[in-house]
Amino acid sequence: MSMQPSGDRETTFIDAISQALWEEMERDQSVFMMGEDIGIYGGAFKATKGFIEHFGPERIIDMPIAEEGFIGMAVGAALMGMRPVVEMQYADFISCGWDQIVNTAAKMHYRTREAVPMVIRGPSGAGLRAGPFHSQSPEGWFAHVPGLKVVVPGTPYDAKGLLKSAIRDNNPVIFFEHKYLYRRLKESIPTSDYTVPIGKADVEREGDDITIITYGAMLQIALEAARRAQDKGISVEVVDLRTIYPLDKETILNSIAKTSRAIMLYEDTRTLGIGAEVSAIIAEEGFEYLDGPIIRISAPDAPVPYSPPLEDYYLPSVDDVVSAIDRLSAY
Repeated sequence: MSMQPSGDRETTFIDAISQALWEEMERDQSVFMMGEDIGIYGGAFKATKGFIEHFGPERIIDMPIAEEGFIGMAVGAALMGMRPVVEMQYADFISCGWDQIVNTAAKMHYRTREAVPMVIRGPSGAGLRAGPFHSQSPEGWFAHVPGLKVVVPGTPYDAKGLLKSAIRDNNPVIFFEHKYLYRRLKESIPTSDYTVPIGKADVEREGDDITIITYGAMLQIALEAARRAQDKGISVEVVDLRTIYPLDKETILNSIAKTSRAIMLYEDTRTLGIGAEVSAIIAEEGFEYLDGPIIRISAPDAPVPYSPPLEDYYLPSVDDVVSAIDRLSAY
């Protein structure tokens, strides 16, 4: 597990995001924000509450419902030396700006050798009974696009440190924040400045028998399943990817070399998800370590249901992971 500087403030996931934004705007005058309802209203999830009063409307810019337009404006601002942070009200709406992200932001450095320092934040994920248009996990869409970095933190500590790193990065970063965690997850984090490196996974729990590789909200599912497995005498290691692209292959393979068994846990739909890529890496570069099949646990290939019982069935559960651990431990 990574060592953390001493912290003295209990902080929710959403407050960690707010702190990172506030501190980076104070630190660097080139950082500004754009998005729908982020100013006067304070953001759909209140991540920017009080920002416009402090930083003013020139740096906290309320935008119309025109994602492609203001993402394009952010690309232009980044090319001119600014550091825009764009908020998608929900991650699902990022598809409206698809062309500007994948055909402009992602490829601009390749075409011009110019830096494109911009961050697009997206509250993502299911579990809030918000239905299929406000609950998707779109990280896999963008992990396929060269030129983008894709980050999905799973703890308040990482959310703050990774967002700071993303804002300071000279590349476009897509930053997904699982909204189910916003006010449900809390931990002590430093009040002093710190960053978490993009592209580096974290071993959240060490174990010897089975590795669970996961990220985002599924990290908490994995940790609870690992605790239950410990009661049965099964030692489970939990690897939090944190960054979806670029993937930290070294940490993945080192863990598999130790445990010889792999479970990939992710909330996104199953086919061509991040779990497929991680499974391919293990099969191609770590096959000799394996003592059993690679197991993928994910949502099914279907839209997120609105019905609460159906949504609960749709999402991977602790019981699903425990069952996979039991099955894999038999090998």
